[in-house]
Amino acid sequence: MKFGIFYEHQLPRPWAEGDEHRLLKEALDQVELADRLGIDYVWEVEHHFLEEYSHSSAPEVFLAAASQRTNRIRLGHGIVQLPQGFNHSARVAERIATLDLLSDGRVDFGTGESSSEAELRGFGVDRQTKRDEWAEGLDAVTRMFVEEPFAGYDGRFLHMPPRNVVPKPMQRPHPPLWVACSRKETIHLAAEKGIGALSFSFINPDEAHAWVNDYYDTLASEACVPGGFAVNPNLAIVLPFMCHDDEETAIERGLDGGHFFGYSLLHYYAFGNHRPGVTNVWEEFIANRSSFGFDREVASGTGAHLGATIEENGIGSLRGAVGTPEQVRTLLRAYDEVGVDQVIFVAQCGRNRHEHICEALELFASDVMPEFAEHAEAREKEKLERLAPAIDAALARRSPPRPVPEDFTIPALPQA
Repeated sequence: MKFGIFYEHQLPRPWAEGDEHRLLKEALDQVELADRLGIDYVWEVEHHFLEEYSHSSAPEVFLAAASQRTNRIRLGHGIVQLPQGFNHSARVAERIATLDLLSDGRVDFGTGESSSEAELRGFGVDRQTKRDEWAEGLDAVTRMFVEEPFAGYDGRFLHMPPRNVVPKPMQRPHPPLWVACSRKETIHLAAEKGIGALSFSFINPDEAHAWVNDYYDTLASEACVPGGFAVNPNLAIVLPFMCHDDEETAIERGLDGGHFFGYSLLHYYAFGNHRPGVTNVWEEFIANRSSFGFDREVASGTGAHLGATIEENGIGSLRGAVGTPEQVRTLLRAYDEVGVDQVIFVAQCGRNRHEHICEALELFASDVMPEFAEHAEAREKEKLERLAPAIDAALARRSPPRPVPEDFTIPALPQA
C-alpha cells in the first residue's frame, strides 16, 4: 500500500495579512519533507470561491513549485475540473504535459467535474450536463496527449479543429489517470473507464472492502472501456491524520482540523447558505459541529481501535488516522488487507499547525510506513500481472488515435 498527503489549502477565519502567503510556503515545506521521508504522493485540489475550505485555485502553479523542491514524490492533480467552463481541454493538456516534463515524469492526472453551486454557477457549468462534459473532456485531453497532431474534436461541448497540442508529456502514452469519487456509483464508473478511483468519502475498512471488490471486478470485465490510452488500476481513500506517541496529544493537535475539513466540505456541498466575504465557516463549525457528525466528545475517546468514524451510543463522529503509531498501523493494516491501494492523509486542515504536521509525518515515516513499504513493490507487481490479460482486452476495446486528413493546413491570415 502506498501513502499520500492531500492539500485543500484550508484557511479558517479570521484572516490576517500574510496568512495565504504563509499557508502556501508551509505547504511546500511539508511536501519537501514528505519527499525526503519517502511518502509516495502529494495530491492537490482545484477549487474556486470556497472560502476557508479551499484556497487552492491554481494547483498547476503549486505543483510546479513542488516539482522543483522534490525528487521522487509523485505530483497528483486531485483533481483538475474538466468541464469546458472551468478549463478548455487544450489548456489542460498543455499544463499537464509541461508539469510532467518539469518533474521528470512524476505527474498523476486526477480529473473531476465539481458539484458545488459556488463553482458550477460561478463558471456557468450546467449541473445536468457536467458528467457528460467530464467524459468528453477526458476523451479529448487524452487524445491530445497521444495524437500528433491532434485530429480535432466535434463533440457536444468541445469543438476544435486539428492542431498539434504541444508539448507532449514525458510519460507515455500519458500520465496515470484518476477520477474523484464520493459514492460507490462513481467508483464503479472509474472501473468502467479503467482509471484510478480517488475516494474522498471517509469510509471504514469493511465498506472499503465492498468498493474494492466492485472496482476490480468491473475493471476485469467487458464493461471496462478505457477513458484513456492506458489503464490505471488503483483505488485510494482519504483519512484525517495526526500522529503522536501520546494519543491525547494527537487528538488535541489533529481532531478539530479533521472535523473542520469534513464540516466545511458539507457547508459548501450539502447544507450551507454562504454569503461571499461574510460567512464565517469556522464560527459556524464551532457552534454546530455535533449536529453534523463531528462530535468532539465522541471522537476524542482514547484507547479504542481507530476507524474513519467512531460510534458511541448511536452517535457517529469522524476520527480517521488520528492517534498513536500503533493505532494508525492497526487501522492501515485493515485497509491493506481489503485491497486499498493508497491511503491519502489530510493533515493540513482547520487550524492544524505546521510544526505538528511535520512532526506527525516524521513519526509516521519512521514508525509505521516501513512495514507497508516492505511488500508494496511485490504487491503491485502481482496485481499488474494478474490484471494484465484484462487490461489488454480493455485497451483493445478503446477506439484508437485518429489521423488528420493529409490535405489539412492552417492558412496564415494575410497582412493588410
